[in-house]
Amino acid sequence: MADAPALGRVLSAMVTPMRPDGSIDLDAAQRVAAHLVDAGHDGLVVSGTTGESPTTSSDEKDELLRAVIEAVGDRCVVIAGAGSNDTAKSVEAVRHAQKAGADAVLAVTPYYNKPPQAGLVAHFTALADASDLPVMVYDIPGRSGIAIARETYLRIAEHDRIAAVKDARGDLWFASEMMQETGLDWYSGDDAMNLGHFLNGAVGFVGVTSQVAPAAYREMADAVVDGRWDDARAVHRRLTPIVNAVMNVTQGAIMAKAGLAEQGIIESTAVRLPLVPADEEQTALVRAALAALAATAAHPAVG
Repeated sequence: MADAPALGRVLSAMVTPMRPDGSIDLDAAQRVAAHLVDAGHDGLVVSGTTGESPTTSSDEKDELLRAVIEAVGDRCVVIAGAGSNDTAKSVEAVRHAQKAGADAVLAVTPYYNKPPQAGLVAHFTALADASDLPVMVYDIPGRSGIAIARETYLRIAEHDRIAAVKDARGDLWFASEMMQETGLDWYSGDDAMNLGHFLNGAVGFVGVTSQVAPAAYREMADAVVDGRWDDARAVHRRLTPIVNAVMNVTQGAIMAKAGLAEQGIIESTAVRLPLVPADEEQTALVRAALAALAATAAHPAVG
């Protein structure tokens, strides 16, 4: 595999820890960030959807970003979630991210208002023009309601600062074509498809479950880099229960916080409405999945 990509290989869309009253816990955010970097993360996305960006204010996002940069900015890439369905607000968020010291920005496809492809080109171009930071475009039609078309990828890839894609559209053939035709660094944005994307030529992933099981994800990525595909597949299979628990029960931020709390990394599982914390049954699923992962780490299966 090629040299490590500029934005890293093992990244998580970090949760935003909150106190029981719903206020942001910056100390806990710094602990989570340090824990992930200590466990082998190359980068963190702050204030992505998993960071509950739809329900945090611009001031809170700025404080959170600065806190994470203070904690780990000298040891990993810090990417600021800056996209929204309002281009003007997104441009302002990109500018704030640069002032705060972010290394890059994540720009999700505008959601709900379903712009035409020409609007996507104009939106992403405006964000890329707003600062000197590289842009990772986030293609997630399941949430945004619209996918980025081939022609749009070809056009935005011409911009010097549009550098990478977080791909959560679930189409490996399309991803393969776009990697070849655009030269953009490709990242899996779907926890269940990380290994598939690696096999397809992606340079890394931006995960959710990866913050609950960082050591295993680092192990899988290292195996891929070394060409040890049997080892990578074995780790992928070991991760199946925890991926199912975090991503396939309820919303990912809810279950990621439950998993982090089970491990004692954060104290509160509080989220902001319309999200609600994991209930006892959901928490038990995360607990059992973490135990299963720990057991298989001690006695890994072969192949």
